[in-house]
Amino acid sequence: MSPVAWPILLTLGLSAAAAPAPLYDRVEHAYAENDGVRIHYVSMGDGPLVIMIHGFPDYWYTWRGQMDAIAETHRVVAMDMRGYNLSDKPRGVDAYAMSHLVGDVAAVLRHVGAETGTVVGHDWGGMVAWQFAFAHPELTERLVILNLPHPRGLMRELATNPRQQENSQYARDFQLPDAHERLSAEGLAGWVADEGARERYVEAFRRSDIEAMLNYYKANYPREPYAEDTSPVAKAQMPVLMFHGLDDPYLLHDALNHTWEWLERDLTLVTVPGAGHFVQHDATDLVTDTMRAWLNR
Repeated sequence: MSPVAWPILLTLGLSAAAAPAPLYDRVEHAYAENDGVRIHYVSMGDGPLVIMIHGFPDYWYTWRGQMDAIAETHRVVAMDMRGYNLSDKPRGVDAYAMSHLVGDVAAVLRHVGAETGTVVGHDWGGMVAWQFAFAHPELTERLVILNLPHPRGLMRELATNPRQQENSQYARDFQLPDAHERLSAEGLAGWVADEGARERYVEAFRRSDIEAMLNYYKANYPREPYAEDTSPVAKAQMPVLMFHGLDDPYLLHDALNHTWEWLERDLTLVTVPGAGHFVQHDATDLVTDTMRAWLNR
């Protein structure tokens, strides 16, 4: 062997030794309980609490691009929402009412022993994060939302914007009684671009209950005829960071307009051209770096 090869091999060996173990092998697993329903979550890091809530169709692993960086200064907790992966899957539409979903987040926060936390949510996780912040401002230090407009903005667009109504047809389809029979774990994982990650998603969705996933829509998504919410506004009391992939075909960016009118504190809005609904994957570095800087400001 050429002597020149030795430094190369040594460098490769040191690099391999220094490479961190896969995220799956470094997180700690635990379960919180909310009125008899067990909620699985993983955690890593130490410091102020950050709770991350996934959307549809997803599970805790959606935050793999953010968890390491945020865990450098915070304790990061990523949940499996009820019905998904290793969390319990109670039967019936009523078990997925928003009050139960908000209660699941509170149960996790209590289980980790934190008094307050930053709540991060994407898609349905974003809706739960908004509602948690409204219901429990005393527990919500900050709020981070990814591709889920403020509920007021979404209702306004559903009531007045024909394009949003058209692009929400999928949600109305999911509200049909037999909608889950037309879906599969493989099909639900089709959006995952990373082939290695897609295999994990298929496994997680096989452990999940597809009917339970769609119960989120049946229990909580507005039904026609849509009407704009004109009730008194309960403004969010904490600083808010929002990311929105502008190529999202499901939740149009028009719904972002006037978000600041429904907040008591500062809003940081990051719109991302070229990113779609899963902005935390489409623009991983931007989302991670911005979130970390905002949390540590």
